[in-house]
Amino acid sequence: MKPNFESMTRQELKAYVLKNRDDQEALNILMGRRSPDNEATWYDFADNQEVSQDILKRKINQEIKN
Repeated sequence: MKPNFESMTRQELKAYVLKNRDDQEALNILMGRRSPDNEATWYDFADNQEVSQDILKRKINQEIKN
């Protein structure tokens, strides 16, 4: 008999999924509780573009080896 996943805390459910990796139902419930923006890091596009261009210019000028 399977445990009641809905009554488990997130930590309990995560521990259960790690021990029962084949249990797709438990994994689906765990992923359903996840907030997509919870751990997201947002970067400003203009800053990233500037940094990327700087790296490419340095690479072209052989300042960066690899």
